[in-house]
Amino acid sequence: MATFPSVTPTYQGFSKKSAPAVRTVRFADGFEQRIFFGLASNQNPKVYNVNFELSETESDVVEAFLDSRANDQESFTFTPPGEGFTKTGTYSQSSSTTVTITISNHGLAIGDVVTIDYTSGSAVDGSFVVATTADDNTFTVTAAASATNSGNVSVTLSGTGKFICKSWSKQIPYNNRAIITTTFEEVFEP
Repeated sequence: MATFPSVTPTYQGFSKKSAPAVRTVRFADGFEQRIFFGLASNQNPKVYNVNFELSETESDVVEAFLDSRANDQESFTFTPPGEGFTKTGTYSQSSSTTVTITISNHGLAIGDVVTIDYTSGSAVDGSFVVATTADDNTFTVTAAASATNSGNVSVTLSGTGKFICKSWSKQIPYNNRAIITTTFEEVFEP
C-alpha cells in the first residue's frame, strides 16, 4: 500500500467531517432503534478537506502520487494534521483481564486501537482496542490473560488511516508556490 508523500506543507485550511453509518428504525409508539451496518469499528469514516501550500516541485510530487492512486484505484496511508498522540499515565490490573488506564484528558473513544507500552510492572505491551471510557481521564482495555499488575504506561494513538482521494485541484498563485486542495475519504480495508 502506498504512503502519502512526506512533504511538509503550510496548511491553509483543514476540516474534518464525520457521518456515522447508522440505520434508524422508528416504531408506531415512538420508540426508536439504531443499528450499525457491519463492524462497529468501521461505522464512522472521516472526510478531511486539506489545503496544502507547497513549493511547485513538492506539489508536482503530490499531484503525481494522487494521479497514480487514481490510475491504480488503491488506497493510501495518511496521517491527518493534528491526529494521533502519545500520552503517559498509570495502569492497574487486578486479578482479571481488564486493565484500567488513567491519563488526564485521554481523548480516546470506545473502539480506538492504541499501542500500549507498559513502562513499569509486568503487563505485556501491544496493540489494544479501547473497551470502555469511564470518563475523560479513565479507560479500559482487555489483556490476553488475567493478572495483577500496576505501574506506568505510555499510550499511542497513531492517527494514521487508509484513505482515497476522489478529487483535488491545484492552483499556482505565484512563481514556485502551489496550493493543492484535496478531499480525503477514510476507507476500511483489510
